[in-house]
Amino acid sequence: MKQITKNILASVMFTTMMGVSMPALTQTVTPEPVDFGDKQVLSIKSGGKMHKFMVEIADTPKEQARGLMYRKELAPNSGMLFEFPEDRIASFWMKDTAIPLDLIFVRKDGRILKIIHSAKPYSLQSLSSEAPVRAVLEIAGGMAEELEISPGDMVRHSFFFQNTQ
Repeated sequence: MKQITKNILASVMFTTMMGVSMPALTQTVTPEPVDFGDKQVLSIKSGGKMHKFMVEIADTPKEQARGLMYRKELAPNSGMLFEFPEDRIASFWMKDTAIPLDLIFVRKDGRILKIIHSAKPYSLQSLSSEAPVRAVLEIAGGMAEELEISPGDMVRHSFFFQNTQ
């Protein structure tokens, strides 16, 4: 126990001598905001109901790398659509993401392949589509279950219309 206390004290003294405060060592720097452009309407047809969302579009590598990281909240009818130029197995993680999210993996025809419900904030676990998809929709954690959205339901957005022609 005495050795641990000595090590902690030595670390504090070293960082003080170097002019670095302890809060500075533990503080996370939030990167500059990314402009995702205007929000777009996206709908999901589930059962006999149509659920409408206003989504930001992440269609560049820079936008997709940022996603919803560093956000403190996400409105229930909001989200982000990650659009890929070709089908691929998509993998995500929740590093630097402070809010739980539902990840909805969507095929090129707009049909939902898979949903990961309420992904855990800050987790480094890989969350995979396990099969090729054309897009991933992220919405507030718990919304898919609340709205009874499930695999096989249809996502309607101009991106999927373009990919079926």
